[in-house]
Amino acid sequence: MKTVLVVFGTRPEAIKMAPVVRELRSRAEAFHTVVCVTGQHRQMLDQVLSAFSITPEYDLAIMAEQQTLAEMTSRVLIGVDDVLAKEKPDVVLVHGDTTTSFAAALAAFYRQIPVGHVEAGLRTSNMHSPWPEEFNRCAIDLHSDMYFAPTNQARDNLLAEGKPASAILVTGNTAIDALLQTTRAEYSNTNLRWAEDSRLILITAHRRENQGAPMHRMFRAIRRVLEEHPNVKAIYPIHLNPEVRRIAHQELDGLDRFRMIEPLDVVDFHNFMAASHLILTDSGGIQEEAPSLGKPVLVMRETTERPEGIAAGTCELVGTDEDVIYNQFTELLDSPQRYEAMANASNPFGDGHAAARIVDALMPGEQHKGAHGQFA
Repeated sequence: MKTVLVVFGTRPEAIKMAPVVRELRSRAEAFHTVVCVTGQHRQMLDQVLSAFSITPEYDLAIMAEQQTLAEMTSRVLIGVDDVLAKEKPDVVLVHGDTTTSFAAALAAFYRQIPVGHVEAGLRTSNMHSPWPEEFNRCAIDLHSDMYFAPTNQARDNLLAEGKPASAILVTGNTAIDALLQTTRAEYSNTNLRWAEDSRLILITAHRRENQGAPMHRMFRAIRRVLEEHPNVKAIYPIHLNPEVRRIAHQELDGLDRFRMIEPLDVVDFHNFMAASHLILTDSGGIQEEAPSLGKPVLVMRETTERPEGIAAGTCELVGTDEDVIYNQFTELLDSPQRYEAMANASNPFGDGHAAARIVDALMPGEQHKGAHGQFA
């Protein structure tokens, strides 16, 4: 039996690792599964844990008021190291590009414990965008032993960096696994009922590099479009970050067909996506999830580590310039042909079996292949 330590700390990580935890725990004869959360997103993380009925064995609760990235990194590093000393896992699984994942992978490296990187190989090739995520994911991939790449492009990025093909498995993205478990035809919500007579725009914006002038420009563009389109309503589940909230209230307060609401749990958010007409976001995961629901996405960022969505036509990178966002948002609302082309584009991010492929590869005696796929 293998002991697998799964470490995550943010809401997006939890959503994408929940299917992996469930799959591991469904194979209790092969795996002793230990979940360690850091609490990097405290309230939003707890919502996901509850939604997927996951009770972690360890909760490091590392967050402190106004702590720096260096302080957060050191707390995760020391906390995870203590867990490694107690559990002595055979492998540590981390996800994506967060401070939690970077520090947890480093702790495992120091103890010479194999690291499996879920969602490996994403790249913008700009170390400062997104920041610090691009550094984190590159650093994790420097010393990972198993690379669970969500797409062929991610695999190619890893191969170009000299990672061994025998260590790479293209799995699809676990975000799609989670999405298929949470969207419900019978779902109802008071905010969605408020928007029933209109085209609903779902907005998310929170990225560190967008805070300040870029976010002001983003919100001004959204305000202009909403003021000009009476058949459109927008809902913004706003991030807990105080600076994001300050800018949003300054630029968006007073709009009749706009609602700013508290963060949604994963079940609610996935169903809000399903009910929306289109989505404006600076998030990464939404670029993968929304195409599975046939929802066009305008990505309010200068770069994206998910170029597959851009290439497939499900997403469009519009940056943070006010006029560019306004023009592209307006065109997507006013051109049925363009909207249908994006809504019906093929989703490149997976089929809902990514977690099974990952766990197949971890099975004792099946280090390099599994029933649902095999390493490149």
